[in-house]
Amino acid sequence: MSETQPRPAPGADQGASDVDHEHDILAEIKAEVAQDLADERPPAGGPAYQVASALFVLLVGLAGAWLAYGYGIGSLRRPGPGLWPFIVSCLIVVLAVVLLVVGRHLDDTEKFTRSSLLVAVGAATFVALGFLLPVVGFEIPAVLLGIVWLRFLGGESWRSTIVISVLTTAAFYGLFLYALSVPLPHLIAL
Repeated sequence: MSETQPRPAPGADQGASDVDHEHDILAEIKAEVAQDLADERPPAGGPAYQVASALFVLLVGLAGAWLAYGYGIGSLRRPGPGLWPFIVSCLIVVLAVVLLVVGRHLDDTEKFTRSSLLVAVGAATFVALGFLLPVVGFEIPAVLLGIVWLRFLGGESWRSTIVISVLTTAAFYGLFLYALSVPLPHLIAL
């Protein structure tokens, strides 16, 4: 401090300068984190990517509705096995159409990169679960799905992958087969 400025009394207003100092550090950390996130973000894709994504989601919704209809929709009083998948698929179709209409005017889409492939692999493994379920039962495909998603797509350790996959499969097994009495094909009869 210079000699012309009065010295504050010991302990007087020391808290205000500490708060300012903490605020400065917090602002610096926020700016640094924001810069790191901006550096890691994929390049912008533009409206063409919005439209392509909307068309893909529209096809997925239409395919889901068609498959669900094939299972039998039933009625609200006596719902068939395809009722809820059909309703969800119809909602997906509606949202895809909204995105198709509105998406052409948006520019916040990211370009497809190698990491975008992870989403496609995740979806493909989920479809594979659906095909394997009637053939080999619920347990094996569910554990394999957990392993692929956790270890290969999520990068988890082998230990946590195995534990979480087995426990999740056991939880769904108990929930669907015993708590909800859903007749899933299964290998293990308890």
